[in-house]
Formats: sequence, C-alpha cells, structure tokens
Amino acid sequence: MNPRNPVPARHLNLVDRLIQEIDRGLRTVAAANVSARPFPGQGVEETVHDQTARKHAAALMRVNHAGEIAAQALYHGQALAARNPAIRQQMLTAARDETDHLAWCEQRVRELGSRTSLLAPVWYAGSFAIGVLAGISGDRTSLGFVEETEKQVVEHLDSHLHELPPGDERSRRIVAQMKADEDRHADEARSKGAMGLPRPVRALMRRTARLMTRTAYRL
Repeated sequence: MNPRNPVPARHLNLVDRLIQEIDRGLRTVAAANVSARPFPGQGVEETVHDQTARKHAAALMRVNHAGEIAAQALYHGQALAARNPAIRQQMLTAARDETDHLAWCEQRVRELGSRTSLLAPVWYAGSFAIGVLAGISGDRTSLGFVEETEKQVVEHLDSHLHELPPGDERSRRIVAQMKADEDRHADEARSKGAMGLPRPVRALMRRTARLMTRTAYRL
C-alpha cells in the first residue's frame, strides 16, 4: 500500500482512522518526507556561502518547514472530522502538496548546514487538535479556516521572498512554488463554499502564527 494513498477513510472505523492519523503524524515528524514533484531548485547553483547569510536562510526555511508540519496536521485533523467525503478528500489532496513542501524545505535546511525545528511534535499535535475542532464545527467553517490559514501563509511566504539573502535562488524557488500552491488551496476552499471567519478568530490565528514563527526561527 502506498503511504501517500492509504485505504480510503470510508472503509475504516473511527479507531482505525485514529490509528492511521497517529501513523501519519509519526511519519511526518520523525521520518524523511519524500516529494512527488521535482525539487524546485533543481539545477540551480548554490550561491549562499557567507555563514551569516546561510544561518539566516536556514532559519527562514526551518520556519517554513515548521509551518508545513502544522499544515499537514491541520489538514489531517480537518479530514478526520469532515462530514462530506468530498471535503475530506480535498483536505487529504491538499495535505499531499504539503508533503512536497516538507521534503523541499527539509532538503534546503540540510543543504544550508542546519536542522529542522526541535519542536516539530508540538507543532503537529497542537495543529492536529485545531484541525479536528475546525472540522467538528462544520464543513463550511472548516473550509473558511483553510481559506484564512492559506491567506495568512501566502502573506508570510511573500515576506520570506524579500527576507531571503540576495541571490539565494534555490530557497526562493521553493518558497515561490509553495506560495502558488497555498494560493490555490485558498481558492479551492473559497469555491467550495468557505464561510468567512470572525475577526477575533482571524486575529488569534495571526498571533498564534507569529509566536510559532519566532520560536521556530531559533528552535
């Protein structure tokens, strides 16, 4: 069985699905993720040699990797609680894109001589719980959560395109492809009837993301 295309959820009972999600979580945070698509920076020469610049670029890509850990967990949590099978499948399909992002970010962090976040299990567990809560609240609200999350992620990635060291085309191509994918996820959620989230919820999401970003930059 292909781990990227597990047994359809409709054939599993709740306990089986929970076990499947635990397995997914362990694979995400403890195993090397493999992308289905080519590495965006493939064939691009390494240009970041200054140690300070390398450290900064690695920290930014570590933040992006942590964000993708959280995105995987959110989508899997939302898929677990989704009521409509089509919405569940949409969440799982989006999660597969995030697997590519995880693999790309991890590869780039390693190339720059650094490591991924030490708090990856925390990011996954917390985000999975949030995803389940979003899913329980209803499919339209869950889709609204996807739309708002991806909107904020796109803004974050856009800032990284400006913060990366000049000439770091390998990192920049990864971030640009991630941004395009996240934009598409937001558009898909909107087209499926996403419900707008209240302003306090959107503000809380921004504050939480900011805390995660600052922490993952260092840890």
